[in-house]
Amino acid sequence: MDRRPIICEFLGTLLLVLFGVGAAVLAGNWIGNLGVALAFGFILLALAYALGPISGCHVNPAVTLGFLVAKRIDVRTAVTYWAAQFVGGIAGAALVFWLAKTVPGLRTHGKMGSNGWGSRSEVHISLGGAFLAEVLLTFLLVFVVLAVTHRLAVTGFDGLPIGIALAVIHLVGIPLTGTSVNPARSLGPALFAGGAAMSQVWLFIVAPLVGGAIAAAAHLVTHPQPNVLAENVLVDNVLADKAVTEH
Repeated sequence: MDRRPIICEFLGTLLLVLFGVGAAVLAGNWIGNLGVALAFGFILLALAYALGPISGCHVNPAVTLGFLVAKRIDVRTAVTYWAAQFVGGIAGAALVFWLAKTVPGLRTHGKMGSNGWGSRSEVHISLGGAFLAEVLLTFLLVFVVLAVTHRLAVTGFDGLPIGIALAVIHLVGIPLTGTSVNPARSLGPALFAGGAAMSQVWLFIVAPLVGGAIAAAAHLVTHPQPNVLAENVLVDNVLADKAVTEH
């Protein structure tokens, strides 16, 4: 089994959290919500070009679930991606936490770029509102990813609409919940923030997965792709046979 996609998913999620959440924790007072939104959008755009041809650059368990529901990947691939993404998210959050501790007076307990509702939301959104917001925001992200990608990988200009979508999602979502749309992005910071962040993190794991599954179902209606997984396997086998023949 090729380990490169798994390594890419680990590294990609680590970098997404390091530079996205890091922008909020370490530079939020200077760049504001707009700057944080752009940081998330730009880092995902860069990662899409860097890692897309190898792993598809999911870097998000909700996106991986969308690919699974859309039958573009099998269960084994999804499970290995999920493991890599959650470990990468925790590692990225650990680096942000480490950097934050070198800044005098910077508070990390209960915050650390974690997500929340009620008193932990800029607009004090309710639990139900937070759940709905995360489902809808994740729906947009996963639907766009599935719609613009071909087979498994991000190629050509595929990364551009994905990065733009994530930036727009953050512009809307930061005042509401801090914007998760990614369970791995939420779990890592919550582990280091502790307190209320940990007691609320379940929503930011469940809601994005619900949104991703709904997006995949909608994608199968708007972009019918019968036997996609079988076709992908067939194409991969043909390419492998061609490579053996050429050598």
